[in-house]
Amino acid sequence: MRIRAALVAVLLTAVGCGSGQTGAASDPEAALKVGVSPVPHAQVLKYVAENLAKDKGLKIEVVEFTDYVQPNTALVDGSLDANYFQTIPYLDTFKTESGAKLEWIGPVHVEPLGVYSKKHKKLTDLPSGAKVAVANDATNEARGLRLLAENGLIKIKAGAEKVPSIRDVAENPKNLEFVALEAAQLPRSLEDTDASVVNGNYAIDAGLKPATDALVLEKAEGNPNANGLVTRAELKDDKRIRDLLALLQSQQVKDYIKQTFDGAVLAV
Repeated sequence: MRIRAALVAVLLTAVGCGSGQTGAASDPEAALKVGVSPVPHAQVLKYVAENLAKDKGLKIEVVEFTDYVQPNTALVDGSLDANYFQTIPYLDTFKTESGAKLEWIGPVHVEPLGVYSKKHKKLTDLPSGAKVAVANDATNEARGLRLLAENGLIKIKAGAEKVPSIRDVAENPKNLEFVALEAAQLPRSLEDTDASVVNGNYAIDAGLKPATDALVLEKAEGNPNANGLVTRAELKDDKRIRDLLALLQSQQVKDYIKQTFDGAVLAV
């Protein structure tokens, strides 16, 4: 994510002041405060909290966020004990740009990224000069551009295939006009664009059905962008965190995801 200078300053202050333990880090009886995106993460975590946590002796407080920045900044400053909303590439970018010491604990599910349109039925219908919106954070922008490249709309500059940005588009036969927006704004952008590349959780939250509404979807097989559980370094080996991951990866949760999201969310 390209974090604004002011936000970096806040993060560095939080990291510098984060040595004092609070919440679950200092109190073994405290509830785990876990930050999540509303869909599907909050739904999955609430299922765990209400149906599975008691048998593990876990107390879970679900804290919802509607953006991709605050769940990490709140984890850094100790307001949260863990979060569940992001991928490893996103976490790595955040850590590199902020200096935060956060730990990936394990994967839970994949939300296939999709291209959506209210004006066109197929990608090949996009006209010359079509306006296409992508996420403005580095990880999801790269995923979106790779998806467009895999489907023949653009070609990415050699050497930039892993994390391409709009600047790395080497061939653009349709002269697509790219618009970078906050990921949460992408579903609403469909009124003003020819197509938008939308994260799975925001698509579902907006009432879109990835399995049927997307013009194209990322493939789940071999997808490196699983969403998973993240915590601070001092909690990475905490039994409560490990128990929470075990529940999130349990067969009960896999069955819940399959029954609830009809292929729009895939358990790992």
